Amino acid sequence: MQLVNNLRFNNLRGDLFGGLTAAIVALPLALAFGVSSGAGAIAGLYGAFFVGFFAALFGGTPSQISGPTGPMTVVMAAIFTKLTADNPESGLAMAFAVVVLGGLFQILFGVLRLGKYVTLMPYTVISGFMSGIGLIIIILQTAPFLGHKGSASVLDSLIHIPSHIANLDPAATGLGITTLAIVFFSPPKLNRVLPSPLVALVACTLISTYMMPGTNLARIGDIPTGLPTVQLSGFSLEGFHLQQVVFDALILATLGSIDSLLTSLVADNITRTQHDSDRELIGQGIGNMISGFFGGLPGAGATMRTVVNVHAGGKTALSGIIHAIVLLFIVMQAGPLAEQIPHAVLAGILLKVGIDIIDWSFLKRAHWISLNSAMIMYGVMLLTVFVDLITAVAVGVFVANLLTVKNLTDLQVKEIKAIASPDDETPLSSEEKHLLRQTGDRVLLFHLGGPMSFGAAKSISQQLTIVDNYDILILDLSDVPFLDITAALAIETMVKEAREKRREIFIVGASGKVKVMLRRLKLLALIPPQNQVQDRLEALDKANMVLNRYCVETKNETSEGEVELVCHFPDRQDDVFSSSKENLADSDRHSNGNLANKS
Repeated sequence: MQLVNNLRFNNLRGDLFGGLTAAIVALPLALAFGVSSGAGAIAGLYGAFFVGFFAALFGGTPSQISGPTGPMTVVMAAIFTKLTADNPESGLAMAFAVVVLGGLFQILFGVLRLGKYVTLMPYTVISGFMSGIGLIIIILQTAPFLGHKGSASVLDSLIHIPSHIANLDPAATGLGITTLAIVFFSPPKLNRVLPSPLVALVACTLISTYMMPGTNLARIGDIPTGLPTVQLSGFSLEGFHLQQVVFDALILATLGSIDSLLTSLVADNITRTQHDSDRELIGQGIGNMISGFFGGLPGAGATMRTVVNVHAGGKTALSGIIHAIVLLFIVMQAGPLAEQIPHAVLAGILLKVGIDIIDWSFLKRAHWISLNSAMIMYGVMLLTVFVDLITAVAVGVFVANLLTVKNLTDLQVKEIKAIASPDDETPLSSEEKHLLRQTGDRVLLFHLGGPMSFGAAKSISQQLTIVDNYDILILDLSDVPFLDITAALAIETMVKEAREKRREIFIVGASGKVKVMLRRLKLLALIPPQNQVQDRLEALDKANMVLNRYCVETKNETSEGEVELVCHFPDRQDDVFSSSKENLADSDRHSNGNLANKS
């Protein structure tokens, strides 16, 4: 496997323009995410560089641009607030230790090849938690948008919204509204040349500096310049809660993995390529680990920046590396220029991010498509906002899978048919119906169709009592491609019950994985080899031969004049066909006709 991520120089011009354009889009977002997280604007810039550079270098999606994202920043803001409140001296270092551990978990996910499973979840769950994150961003940015100090607590922010509206700062709110107007209504042609967030950032900062000199606006303030330093030096085990730190790191790793791989799917779609999920997780993990070491925000694949990169010509990992280097240059040289940016402007940019993250398309249609889907989506959204992401995803996936299993079980149960008469709704051919009719209602053909999972086991078990009314049981598995252990054990119970009551048993069409499962359960050992056949026609033909050989008409003493067919099968089923079929052919042919007349 090559060391770096599709690093080629055959698209130098396209990658240069793609990376430069992506960096221009990333700059205002990195500053905004840094301020919003509570770690400062410089943490956003560091995260944009480190995650962007190393995820591009070692990842598995050539055209992907990585850096701080809305979902990751929301989680990180809560972690910063909680840890710095509990440990004022070492809380910041502990928070960055969480970022490092989260990156390590992502690398572990990639090494364990879990990439293909990360996005293997229902769309309702993805839609719910992404919309929940969008709502969190909107709620948290309302305070700075109105000129007040922000909070990392959703509940606290919600509670104070009425008072913030009643006491809004006209200057800050005016700048925020102007920012929103620019990012929402910027002409598409201009937006392709100059991204609207950058236009809003520059224009509104200039307005606040030169047209509002006497206002007391909250601004970014001092931004360090130069190369970053290791931020874990202040780390202390005092007040260190391993369980909480591991939990927070898992949230970051899980969210970052989902966010990145969903963006990788978008990149695949617009570039007609195929990403490497496991390698992408390793690259993202390396980026987040190094970012945490140097005091940067955690990041993930950024959809908007990736799309901008591709549309500007970026195709290889070189575009992501160029994007990161441009941001590093800004960190080292342009810090003082960003110090005058008002928080209200950054809040306006992030409000647009939050609005864009919400899955409006599915929100408008969910209740028309499926009530269950709508309930899952809204439930996950509310849990994301008011509890946490891991709980939301876990509950959503569990409920969605439970409903899926129920729907699949209903389909499987419809394919379980106990056929005793050719007049029943059956998948039998005319010849098979003729042979079944000749058995005189002494044979039960138990037909299973489609994959049989644990959901179908109960329905199979419910058929046990029916077997008592018949002399021969034919288990038809010819239309079953998959048989799980629970369903196989239910079939085993049915076979054992039939054996105990000395019923003759045939099994039809067991092959492939189904046959392997039955063999491992030693279920096939309970059925004579000659009773294991490949098609129903052969099974029904042999069933008629058995009836002709071992069943005779006997007068029923309890019912005057009534005659019934009584079968006396041998103790050992292995002896049923001890005589060759050729020796029995003539006698069976005659007795078949007699039995047909009697029935």
